[in-house]
Amino acid sequence: MSNIKASSTYPAPTLHAAPEDLARPSAKAMAALALGALGVVYGDIGTSPLYAMRECFAHAAPTEASVLGVVSLLFWSLMLVVTVKYLTFILKVDNRGEGGILVLLALAEPHTHTYLLRRALLLVGLIGSALLFADGIITPAVSVLGAVEGLAVATPKSAHMVGPISVGILVGLFLVQRRGTGQLGAFFGPAVLLWFMSIAAVGLPWIIDHPQILRAISPVHAARYLTQNPHGFLVLGAVVLCVTGGEALYADLGHFGREPIRWAWYCVVFPALLLSYLGQGAYLLAHLGRPIGNPFYEMVPTSLLYPMVAIATVAATVASQALITGVFAMVHQAVQLGYLPRVTIVHTSKDIEGRIYIPQANAMLMIMCIALVLGFGSSAALASAYGIAVTGTMALTSLLFFAVQVRRWGVLRALGVSLVFLTVDIAFLGANIPKISSGGWVPLAVAAVIVAVMTSWQRGTEVVREQLQSLEVPLETFLEQLATRGIARVPGAAVFLTRAAAGSPPMLVHYVDHSLSLQEHVILLTVQIDHEPRVADPERISIEEIGHGFFRVCARYGFMESPDLAHVLAECEQQGVPIHVTESTIFVGHSTVITTGKTRMSHWRKNLFEMLNRNARPASTHYHLPTSRVMEIGVRIEI
Repeated sequence: MSNIKASSTYPAPTLHAAPEDLARPSAKAMAALALGALGVVYGDIGTSPLYAMRECFAHAAPTEASVLGVVSLLFWSLMLVVTVKYLTFILKVDNRGEGGILVLLALAEPHTHTYLLRRALLLVGLIGSALLFADGIITPAVSVLGAVEGLAVATPKSAHMVGPISVGILVGLFLVQRRGTGQLGAFFGPAVLLWFMSIAAVGLPWIIDHPQILRAISPVHAARYLTQNPHGFLVLGAVVLCVTGGEALYADLGHFGREPIRWAWYCVVFPALLLSYLGQGAYLLAHLGRPIGNPFYEMVPTSLLYPMVAIATVAATVASQALITGVFAMVHQAVQLGYLPRVTIVHTSKDIEGRIYIPQANAMLMIMCIALVLGFGSSAALASAYGIAVTGTMALTSLLFFAVQVRRWGVLRALGVSLVFLTVDIAFLGANIPKISSGGWVPLAVAAVIVAVMTSWQRGTEVVREQLQSLEVPLETFLEQLATRGIARVPGAAVFLTRAAAGSPPMLVHYVDHSLSLQEHVILLTVQIDHEPRVADPERISIEEIGHGFFRVCARYGFMESPDLAHVLAECEQQGVPIHVTESTIFVGHSTVITTGKTRMSHWRKNLFEMLNRNARPASTHYHLPTSRVMEIGVRIEI
């Protein structure tokens, strides 16, 4: 055997700069990145003032002590969860510049040697991803509803129009997804910047008129409220709404880098949120004894109500867009890592790999968002469902953070830091448990379905892989049989797409047994998805000449990339492999699953996997192979 070339110069897609590449940008570049981070990263957390304070007083009339206590809880939640946990610690744990809960899983899983621990970490990561998907369903609904509800404050007679208008906005938002967010993205940052400036400007006059609200910055008021108020702990279930979107800080790390995300928080987001919550608290102090309505809109001057509703609606739409894009990215990662079946992935930008559109996920999100708006009818009713998804994801992120950091810091340090995070996360999660019956069951049900799909698909693909491996013949044995059986070698080249990086694929044996012939040159092509977001250019392709006209090619991709095997084959031709892509035959296997086997797998999981396998996107289109040159060979697998 001889090596033609260990690697290739196949160009990797144009990618977002990793944080290490953005270590010292110019002031102008930093400002541009920070402005972009405002629109993409902070849209969700930025719209929380629309409903967070209102929900904290949904079941109790405000008093001076309770107002100071709640505002103090809001302030210190932002400090502990966003500033300390995510910006100071979590953002430092990246995988070649990328972040997100699946990235944490990819970092933790390969270094865990115990089978049960690996399975436990996998389950934690999949549940966290499923809850993030549920968050992506609830966020557009609650954000848009919360913004449009300002119409009811401005004109009470228009209250019945809040639902239809919200549905119309959501339908329009999901319909434009197929066009991509490239052009809209240029407006995201400025639109959200205008929103933050607006909420700060509205809150500041109330703080000036009632400066006693500044006492709420002391943690004493938060501690006193929790210990002396019989319902103090349960109010945490509403307080957590102020940190919704914290996970987006980590998920979008690769788009902007650590420093721009941090600068956007410290310079714009945190000051604006603080002024808004302090302003709402000051408004409540000025109106003690009055029924609680919607303090955010009620403190806006009457003449500015309609403009504020318009600005809030735009900001809510941007926040929704960020979560929708995040769900697309998560589905893409899950497909590449083998947790979901192949789906249609449309790249909406020729220059930026991360901009994708997934029609199946988009349709599912739209249907479920509209169902939530029509079923719950108000952002107040949806807030119960929101908290469970947010707090569950936060707690599972802390667990995976510990699993990653324990080998970097050691057990004691990793455990100490993680326990602080988990204490806060579990407190928030526990406060939301009583809300399960009033809406919190929604994200749990969605997450349960998604976890069932992901685990069934992963287990099913493992079984199919094992079955196919049992059918493999050692390549040396197969080559000997070619000579002894007198198999005719015909001119041309054949490419066999195979999962295994060794042995001869079953479809190759199957093809030779039926045709009694084989092309003069045979390329065994394997796609390997690494536990890294992207693979460096020189490491993309390895080519090995086996002899007897056989070549083994391995194409490595990261879980945030989309394999393009047409380019891989073209590169192989340039590197000296005797193949002409436009003239060669590409053989792709298709497994037909039969559920009557004795595999240790629940019957419902077998049926679910069979359905998913039947409806998965064909490998030929998923890997961008020229369909006119593809021939499918079917294999029946009994599981």
